[in-house]
Amino acid sequence: MTVTAKPLVFGGHAIARRLGKRGLPDWNVAETWECSAVEGNLSVVTNGPLAGRTLHQVLSDHTEALMGAGFSGARFPLLTKFIDATGTLPVHLHADDEAARRLEGQPNGKTEAWHVLDAAPGATALCGVKRGVTADGLRAALEAQDFDAVLRRLPVRAGETLYVPGGTLHSFGPDTLVYEIEQTSDIQQHAMRWNMTDGSPVSDEEHRSRLDMLMRQADLESRPDFTPGLSIAVGDGVERVFLCAGPTSPSNAYAPGPRNPCASPSPPHRSCRTSAPRYGYGPGPRARNSAGRRRSCCPRPAVGPRSPGPPTS
Repeated sequence: MTVTAKPLVFGGHAIARRLGKRGLPDWNVAETWECSAVEGNLSVVTNGPLAGRTLHQVLSDHTEALMGAGFSGARFPLLTKFIDATGTLPVHLHADDEAARRLEGQPNGKTEAWHVLDAAPGATALCGVKRGVTADGLRAALEAQDFDAVLRRLPVRAGETLYVPGGTLHSFGPDTLVYEIEQTSDIQQHAMRWNMTDGSPVSDEEHRSRLDMLMRQADLESRPDFTPGLSIAVGDGVERVFLCAGPTSPSNAYAPGPRNPCASPSPPHRSCRTSAPRYGYGPGPRARNSAGRRRSCCPRPAVGPRSPGPPTS
């Protein structure tokens, strides 16, 4: 399918250099939308008998073949991306389904899951509001751009996955490469005083207006944590790793065992890309070397030490 490249201010060149993706423009790319049914960014089939058809057309004409029996949605339900956080993403959230319908006039919100492909030593993410923070306290800190005062900072490690429900404030980066699977939606509310498309400043009035809408959508009780997934042997030295599971973003991977080691440089070896039934798939499963230690399918010289300490609550 066609891929849409997004030149946002936090991007870099990791998607091309680390993942070996070709055909990207020679400017900082923050995201590539790999499979999209978002209006204005529809993926188009590039080869085979369905070449030239949009994902929406394929879904309409071949619903059961694509989605399985019983699917009744009007559009493909998932959006998948690679995200290059060479810089730091803005602190933001996406509405959940109820808030999206009530406040945004959209059929659904955006719950998402991140699978970390690569992360620099000491990399962290902000995700969820600390316990005990009130709505007034959150608003005051966001106005002051004092994010660590109110948001949980989590260590980020390659091979782990985070399920992020709609309404959860979050950010990650710098120097983090992520595969993201999410509901089909492009709604978001930002807490920053700059625009993520070009870094231009946001006026005080616009900033207050954005925070007003963000606060109406924020879930102060959502505190997700990273997980390495659940590994189950499936035979012939292969293990299946359930990265996360939820109503909107199920994801799992197949990783080779000792009989089929992943030793190739970037881009990832074909056998190390994820395979998931029915709804979605993502690259970068965790693999194990002969000593049983986890390593990335996109190896770098060193992932570095684990980030010190537990996440802030």
